[in-house]
Amino acid sequence: MASSSSSFYSLRPVNASIHVPKLPRVTCYSIPKVATRRLQIPELNGSMIGTNPSEKNAITTQIYDGLYSPNNKSNKATIQLYAILEAVADRIEMHTNIGQQRENWNSLLLNSINMITLTATTMAGVAAVTGGDDAAPLLALKISSTLLFSAATGMLLIMNKIQPSQLTEEQRNATRLFKQLQTQIQTTIALGNPTEEDVKDSMEKVLALDKAYPLPLLGAMLDKFPAKYEPAVWWPSQRKSDKRQVGKGKAQNKRNNNGWSEELEMELREVVEVVKSKDTEDYERLGNIALKVNKCLGIAGPLLTGIAAVGSAFMGNGPLGAMVPLMAGSLASAINAFEHGGQVGMVFEMYRNCGGFFSLLEESIGAMVEEKDYEKRENGEVFEMKVAMQLGRSVSDLRRLASKSASYRMEGIGVDEFASKLF
Repeated sequence: MASSSSSFYSLRPVNASIHVPKLPRVTCYSIPKVATRRLQIPELNGSMIGTNPSEKNAITTQIYDGLYSPNNKSNKATIQLYAILEAVADRIEMHTNIGQQRENWNSLLLNSINMITLTATTMAGVAAVTGGDDAAPLLALKISSTLLFSAATGMLLIMNKIQPSQLTEEQRNATRLFKQLQTQIQTTIALGNPTEEDVKDSMEKVLALDKAYPLPLLGAMLDKFPAKYEPAVWWPSQRKSDKRQVGKGKAQNKRNNNGWSEELEMELREVVEVVKSKDTEDYERLGNIALKVNKCLGIAGPLLTGIAAVGSAFMGNGPLGAMVPLMAGSLASAINAFEHGGQVGMVFEMYRNCGGFFSLLEESIGAMVEEKDYEKRENGEVFEMKVAMQLGRSVSDLRRLASKSASYRMEGIGVDEFASKLF
């Protein structure tokens, strides 16, 4: 019974089932079709059907070129200004690099010439105190001293001719003025709607700067010892306004004066008078002094080293025989250190640049005031602020200076202060 019951239980089937949850029904959504964008190509000479692949490529090239072609004058002027801007940036880099190179010239040549001169002077002194029957050491010292003095004379002639310190100052001024022009062009582009006149004006300014501060030394280098002091000129000449526009300008003046008034014009004229009578005259005086000092030092240095070379060649025994080369060599070293170490040429160039600044200010104010059409002028209030900032003054201080100059003029007394507080 036990075995039968166990077999019964083992043969009994076992039913198992797995219940899987029903998934939610997926709702079908319609996906909208993406609209394709087609390039509408206008028909050329009729239908496009039947054109070969080469003709299709040519038409496509013309279409894409047309997308970037300057169709209007404003866009064309903007592209031209960007091209000028690239050239200005390149000139800034060139003048900066060349200015550093010429500054190195000044320090290296100054140190080298002074070392050569002092070495030759020492040799001349040693030769003077050398005694004995053997004349070979004395002759060797004489020849060495003579050669060194002659080399110093030749190097000084070249150095005084090119004036490396003055060349360095020229490159500094050119870099600053090109950066100023770069900012002006960027401002013109940022304001929008540039014209062909803006392009022409920028080109003329670039060429005027190239002429005022040339890069090469041979042929184009500025004269470092001119006959008299003359201020630097780095701007194109102001173009006179068209006389045919004078009547039109008078008609427009009644409607809009563009920030100008008779009081403002009189104020600017008084400022110009102060600049002429004080600042320009003072810098002209200082420039002439610097020019004369530089000329004297430029002649005295090579002359003294030349005298020292001749004196060392014919030097005899004893201290008295070495007096000429020793004194001439010592004075030449001192003069060379004062001229090029003190950078007298740089000082002269600085005065030239300052004189040019005042000349440009006078010319700009004169051209602005003489323009009859107010619409062609720069806004009067903005121009007054620019003049005040250029002179290192506030607008109220500039007006005070103008009224002071007018009252002093009526009394027949010269104004007792300079127009510029900046330099």
